[in-house]
Amino acid sequence: MRVAMATDAGHAGRANEDFAGAVPCGMVLVDGAGGIAGADEVCHHGIAWYATRLGGALLGALSQDRDLRGVLAEGIERVTDAHRDTCDVTHPISPFAAVAMLRFSGGTVEHLVLGDAVAVVGRAAGEPVVAHDPREVVIARSFEERLKDVPEGGDEYRRLLSELRARRNSPGGFWVAKDDPRVVDEAVTGECPVDEARTAALLSNGASRLVDTFGLTGWPGLLRLLETHGPAEVVRRVREAEAREGFATDDATIVCRT
Repeated sequence: MRVAMATDAGHAGRANEDFAGAVPCGMVLVDGAGGIAGADEVCHHGIAWYATRLGGALLGALSQDRDLRGVLAEGIERVTDAHRDTCDVTHPISPFAAVAMLRFSGGTVEHLVLGDAVAVVGRAAGEPVVAHDPREVVIARSFEERLKDVPEGGDEYRRLLSELRARRNSPGGFWVAKDDPRVVDEAVTGECPVDEARTAALLSNGASRLVDTFGLTGWPGLLRLLETHGPAEVVRRVREAEAREGFATDDATIVCRT
């Protein structure tokens, strides 16, 4: 087994708000959601702190005898309790994140995805297992269309942003790790036999763009690229495509096992 990681901050002058890590039995990726004005007044710890604390808690619990939803629920509760007394953890702009996990346990490879991160498991025969949740992307794109002709900072702009935030962790909306552990009921989960599995990877949405935004390869092609050139090459190609298309950058992180 070989584990490799690559990450690149997407915003000059701002901390990388992704977390990735691996232990012998699995891998975790947490994609913190930043760039929200006024967030530091709601939580003085910040998004990077939240992503790191949650990621560390999840890694430490992967070997426990409980399902991945239970691992994530306990992790959310632990991190929320760590700053509940000092920060407004229930505020709509308090720290939140997408999460992806893979666990290699017994005869299975288990996956969990909450939010717009991606888990991919290559198989010896057939198409890869690809776990992702499109709800946030679909909803966010609809708001992007409505926001593009609205002056930034005005009353209508703020109203639309508030409406988007109200869709988070609510029926008919999208779901992320934040302060309420019950969101794990909305996570995408599954498994496949370990003897079918080959290369496996977790990607933040800033890294999965090579496939799901730019369409420069498919998931099988991405896995082959990870096997032959490693995750840093995937991130490099994402940055190259963003520059070519005039696309705003984001933190891009990959952890893979080959």
